[in-house]
Amino acid sequence: MTTYQAPVRDIDFVTNEVLDYSGHYRSIPAGAEATPDMVQAITAEAAKFAEQVLAPLNRVGDEMGCQWHDGEVTTPEGFKEAYQMWVEGGWQGLSHPTEYGGQGLPMSLGLIKSEMVGTANWAWGMYPGLSLGAMNTLVAHGSEEQKQLYLTKLCEGSWTGTMCLTEAHCGSDLGQMKSRAEPQPDGSYKLSGSKIFISAGEHDLTENIVHIVLARIPGAPDGTKGISLFIVPKFNVNPDGTLAERNGVRCGSIEHKMGIHGNATCVINFDGANAWLLGRENEGLAAMFTFMNTARIGTAIQGLGASELAYQNALPYALERHSMRSLSGVKDADKVADAIIHHADVRRMLLTARAFAEGGRAMVYDAAKYSDCMLQARTPEERARAEDELGFLTPILKAFLTETGLESASNAMQVFGGHGYIKEHGMEQIYRDARIATMYEGTTGIQSMDLVGRKMVLDGFKLYAGFCKKLYSFGFRKLVSGKCRGYAVKLIGATLGWNWQTLKMAVRASRNRDSLGAASFDFLMYSGYLSMAYYWAMMAEVAAEKLAAGTEEKAFYEAKLETAEFYFARLLPRVKGHAGCMSSSADSVMGMPLERFAIR
Repeated sequence: MTTYQAPVRDIDFVTNEVLDYSGHYRSIPAGAEATPDMVQAITAEAAKFAEQVLAPLNRVGDEMGCQWHDGEVTTPEGFKEAYQMWVEGGWQGLSHPTEYGGQGLPMSLGLIKSEMVGTANWAWGMYPGLSLGAMNTLVAHGSEEQKQLYLTKLCEGSWTGTMCLTEAHCGSDLGQMKSRAEPQPDGSYKLSGSKIFISAGEHDLTENIVHIVLARIPGAPDGTKGISLFIVPKFNVNPDGTLAERNGVRCGSIEHKMGIHGNATCVINFDGANAWLLGRENEGLAAMFTFMNTARIGTAIQGLGASELAYQNALPYALERHSMRSLSGVKDADKVADAIIHHADVRRMLLTARAFAEGGRAMVYDAAKYSDCMLQARTPEERARAEDELGFLTPILKAFLTETGLESASNAMQVFGGHGYIKEHGMEQIYRDARIATMYEGTTGIQSMDLVGRKMVLDGFKLYAGFCKKLYSFGFRKLVSGKCRGYAVKLIGATLGWNWQTLKMAVRASRNRDSLGAASFDFLMYSGYLSMAYYWAMMAEVAAEKLAAGTEEKAFYEAKLETAEFYFARLLPRVKGHAGCMSSSADSVMGMPLERFAIR
């Protein structure tokens, strides 16, 4: 089975030495209480909970899975007790308003907690994780009455929340959605329809589940312009917050899945269920993006977590497993063979996972600062600017980090050889659990089209230009006065290549729209490698400065520089392959007539 040790030192390095969280917290209202001592204490306690409570349940959840019987779901052994400890610890409302029972700390601090929880046990972490999206949606779009009635219980953790979007016939094309909400004389609605793939949609952890549901009101426009958002509790709620009778909500079944067995993925049937409008009529999809973006950042954490857990569990095996002799000479003379970590290809796989984990952590944690700025903005203009900047990064984070997390999990299995394919060591579970991350909350292809379509073309390339400016500014500044000028040169070069490919893609798209779709995946992956290069250059600069100044943690900072060297030498060059694919004609993808697909 897998083990997990929270990377507290690396988290501290990223947050305090690279991204200056302390200074960031001093600049926002919610950061006043987030003193260094407070942050350290919260991180330590979250690490203890993840390591001692959740990690041992990871394999339990995989083997036992969730059980469905007559519409009710039972979670794996130990999950309910762990959730009660979560509630008693006050973890759920850590980053939500104090007036609704939260602790009012920055959203980015909650992200640190989410990484450790998710890496230790992703299936369990999805139950409180989905609630965060429901809470954020209520904060942004709910009425004061709705916040008092639902948000207080969600912050407390005694209720959980879900996101109910897709239906069997429409997948990600929500414009085809058929669920209906009929207005009632008292201002409520009666909602009917069936939703699929609802994570944490039914369970035995809490007394109530608050579903955030997309549906159509009669007479609404066709397509996505006619979708509204509703609150639909599993149990109706009295005005004083106590539970009333069961609502018209039932779990029809749970899916039998490749991974994340400890989390129930449900078919939820709404049969004339009492529902309340959340936000404005026909603006439900825009409101739901508050939830979806929360979930997408959360999914990026799953990719980061897969890389981290894969590395942590493959490294000890590589140190202990002896097979063949090193090409450069005997390393373990007292053994019949050398430890496999002395083989270059094993090191390649380990360093790939390590570079993706540590680079991904910096990417996600920097994006979390935009979340803080968005929620703590003093003016609508500040809020819109932070939301736009986070929106540009979201598809890159979600898609790139989940793809690289899956690669890390695959590499870790490979380090184990045949032993990685069997259940004994838990490596195949990491891969199975991580596989869904590239699909839910929008597949990699959908994220790619969102990036090139909505976030670039429709935006007039303004956010793209702002991001490029940031890369160039850092690169040229460090080229003049930095300690790692070689990385600055590579960063600038890769950014110039990105700009050139973007220009060529735009020209081709003006003649053939399919060229955008044909190039979008490679463009997103190029964007991801480039973004991570920026953060590795930042981390390398900090490490080099610490070493130059003298430090008792010489090995820690030297390891940072060595991992940065691996990233720039072995991983960043992948952008050349993606650039080559982007430059290819769309005919290589779209040219084959449909009737020839069946000819083999």
